Amino acid sequence: MGGEDRWCVVTGGRGFAARHLVVMLIRFEMFSVRIADLPPSIKLDPDEEKGPLGEALRSGHAQYISTDLRDKSQVLKACLGAEVVFHMAAPDSSINNYDLHHSVNVQGTKNVIDACIEQNVKRLIYTSSPSVVFDGVHGIFNGDESLQYPARHNDSYSATKAEGEALVIKSNGMNGLLTCCIRPSSIFGPGDKLLVPSLVNAARAGKSKFIIGNGNNMYDFTYVENVAHAHICAERALASERMVSESAAGKAYFITNMEPIKFWEFCSLILEGLGYERPRIKIPVFVMMPIARIVELTYKLLAPYGMKVPQLTPSRIRLLSCSRTFNCSKANDRIGYTPIVPLQEGLRRTIESYPHLRADIQPKRHGPSKASIYLGSGRVADTLLWRDKKQSLTTLLIMFAFYFNFIASGYTIITAVSRLLLAASIFLFIHGRLPKKILGYSVEKVPESNFHFSEEMSHRVVVSVASLWNSVVNGLKSLCKGNDWMLFIKVVLSLLALILIEAISLQGLFVLGLPIVFVAFLVYEKKEEEIDGLVLGIHSFGCKLKSNIAKRLSNSK
Repeated sequence: MGGEDRWCVVTGGRGFAARHLVVMLIRFEMFSVRIADLPPSIKLDPDEEKGPLGEALRSGHAQYISTDLRDKSQVLKACLGAEVVFHMAAPDSSINNYDLHHSVNVQGTKNVIDACIEQNVKRLIYTSSPSVVFDGVHGIFNGDESLQYPARHNDSYSATKAEGEALVIKSNGMNGLLTCCIRPSSIFGPGDKLLVPSLVNAARAGKSKFIIGNGNNMYDFTYVENVAHAHICAERALASERMVSESAAGKAYFITNMEPIKFWEFCSLILEGLGYERPRIKIPVFVMMPIARIVELTYKLLAPYGMKVPQLTPSRIRLLSCSRTFNCSKANDRIGYTPIVPLQEGLRRTIESYPHLRADIQPKRHGPSKASIYLGSGRVADTLLWRDKKQSLTTLLIMFAFYFNFIASGYTIITAVSRLLLAASIFLFIHGRLPKKILGYSVEKVPESNFHFSEEMSHRVVVSVASLWNSVVNGLKSLCKGNDWMLFIKVVLSLLALILIEAISLQGLFVLGLPIVFVAFLVYEKKEEEIDGLVLGIHSFGCKLKSNIAKRLSNSK
């Protein structure tokens, strides 16, 4: 079409779907492409450097401009001389931060609309989301564009995307600007840094065996090239003097692959294609939701201190357990959209694009081991993992001395503890009486703060004890009703285990426990993956056994 002098802008142009749209626009030679995104400069992947994007940047048919949508002056600069704007920028949907999403999805979209009007841009295509009509409670089956925005959305991302979409539709016709909105459902494909990596991380952590809900919820997924194709269809429909059907402007359109599939079947196909097991163990939503709420609350408290965004949140649980399918008839009629890549072909291409995530290619561990994390990554970890051999040997000698003086001697626990406290008291008193220097050597005094028990710590201990007590009372109440067989079995097994431990003498416990502590964590650090796999296998077997017992007990009633 000869697009040398005709420019379009793609906001969020380095995002997953936006990259595919940029390449498609370059290949079709529709426009010269201005890529607007937040980083100060563009960094191309090796395949991009050799591909159409790298060539277009070198020839001047594409350019990059650093743009913060929250700064209107930057948006005005990005839209200067453009004929079309594809507004695809949005924050990470997994971060449930209202202020962040509102600043980009609402205020940023206002700035884009104002820039389009002031710079005489002719067409604006906004990338919305099907989540704008999802309340997080009720499933959607073959939903069409007649669905209204719910009174309350599933998360702040959906709520602010709905606000942005409404602004774009309302701006249609202002100063000759034609607008429409695209609602692509669950995008997947090569270059995805969310869906497939998350599935693989879950599989490697042993979490992909679980299905949240009954596993029958239906979903509409959309291959990323179909999403790019839908944007171009929308732009062509707005640009055409004779629309495909009725006017395409001022409306929103659902975009899918038009091949609904069970959500967990889709995930299974990707996992199996990469060599992992498909999910099999079903966990009810009512079991997962309280856990997700606790995780979300913990994140809100600890996010300022660097806690990463958790995957297990209430909004994510709802997304994984509800059905969401949509009708694309309107998109077909008004903008001429039809998928160009079938679902199975899209799956094949997606799986082939992640050879580094296959099950037979395990990543090298970065950062501290699990054993180190469990032990607090401090002196205890250094001692039990033999990182400081001098410190480990010293600790062992002290423990052996304690054993021979207080345990092997046959004292009762009360006598042993009393002798230990007596020895500690004598040591502290004599140490406190010593001068600060002896024969030129400084004597470091034990600071009083080492024995301080803060009010906050006291409160935490009291709360923990109260919580434990309440849990025990609730368990006793459930036992009194006589209808919770699983709780009864757990209590019996726990008490039997306690009896077995009590049967072991303190001396035997010390003799067995000390070598295990100093060896077990070291072995676990060296054989972490093998041991985790074994534990997960045992856990899976236990879950199946528990499920079978529960079914038999329910059938016997």
